[in-house]
Amino acid sequence: MRRLYIILTLLVAALCLGSLLIGPADTGPGESLIALLTGGDGPLPMVMREIRLPRMILALAIGASLGLAGAAMQGYLRNPLAEPGLIGVSASAALGAVLAIQTGLSAAFALGLPLAALAGASVAVMLLLALAGPRGGSLTLILAGIAISAMAAALTSLVLNLSPNPFAANEIVFWMMGSLADRSMVHVWLALPLMAVGWGLLLPLARPLEALTLGEDAASSMGVHLGRVRWQVVLGTAFVVGAGTAVAGAIGFVGLVVPHLLRPLVGSRPGPLLLASALGGAAMLLAADIAVRVVLPGRDLKLGVLTALIGAPFFLHLVWRTGRRGT
Repeated sequence: MRRLYIILTLLVAALCLGSLLIGPADTGPGESLIALLTGGDGPLPMVMREIRLPRMILALAIGASLGLAGAAMQGYLRNPLAEPGLIGVSASAALGAVLAIQTGLSAAFALGLPLAALAGASVAVMLLLALAGPRGGSLTLILAGIAISAMAAALTSLVLNLSPNPFAANEIVFWMMGSLADRSMVHVWLALPLMAVGWGLLLPLARPLEALTLGEDAASSMGVHLGRVRWQVVLGTAFVVGAGTAVAGAIGFVGLVVPHLLRPLVGSRPGPLLLASALGGAAMLLAADIAVRVVLPGRDLKLGVLTALIGAPFFLHLVWRTGRRGT
C-alpha cells in the first residue's frame, strides 16, 4: 500500500511540474522555473504566476476532490456505478452558473459566475437534506439525488431554450464543457477552502467504510454511526464537487474511473482507496489538462470533453462487465 502511495505521489509531482512547464509560450524549463520562483517584470513571470500556477493548483485540487468523492460514494453505497454527480450537486451548480451567464451577473461581477454556482450547489444540498430526511437510507439518498439532478438539468435546458441572446447561449454551452483555461488565483482562493472542508469530512471515513463492507448491521455493532457517515459523505461530496464545478465547469467521469482503476491495487478495500483515489484523480486531471494544451492547441479543446472521451468507453465497459457477472 505504501509503495502505491509513493508511486502516485511521485506521478502527481511530475505532472504538476509538467503542468507548469508545458504551454504555448516558447521558453525553456529553467527559464520558466526561475520566472516562477523569482518573479520580476516581463510577460513570462506573469504567465507563470497568473496563468500556469493557478491552473496547476486547480487541476490538482479538483482532480483529487473528484477522485476522493467518487471513492467515498462507491464505498458508502457499495455500488461500483456510483459517482460524485449522483446526488445532484454538480447539475445544480451548473444551473446556478448558467443563470449567472444568462442574467448578465457574470459579466457585471467578476466572481458572479462561481458564486452563483456555489449558491446552486447549496440549494441542492438543502433539497437533498429535506427529501432524504434524517433517517433516509442509501436508496432514498440516490432517488433524491437523481430527482434533483434531473430537475436541474431540465431547468438548464429550459434556460438555453428560451435564451434570446445567442452569445450568452454560446458561452453557456462552452462553460458546461469544463475548462481550467483563464483561471486566476482568485478562483483558487474561492474554491480551495471549500474543498479543504470537504477533504476534512471525507478522509476520516476510511474506518467506517471498511466496516460497512460487512453490512450495515455489523457496522452498527462495531460502533459506526450510519446517519453521521451518510451526511459526511453527502456534505463532503457537496463541498468538493460544488466548489470544483463553480470554478471549472462540469468535469465528469474522474470520480467514476479512477476508483475502479485503483481498486484492485488496494485489495478492494474502500478505506485505503480514499487516499489512492485522491492521488489518482489529481494525476488524471493534471494529465488531461496537459493533453488539452498539446492536442489541437489552436482549437481550445475543453477539459470536460477530453475526460468524457476517456471515461465514457470505460463506463460502457464497466456496465458490460457488470451485466456479464449478473448473468
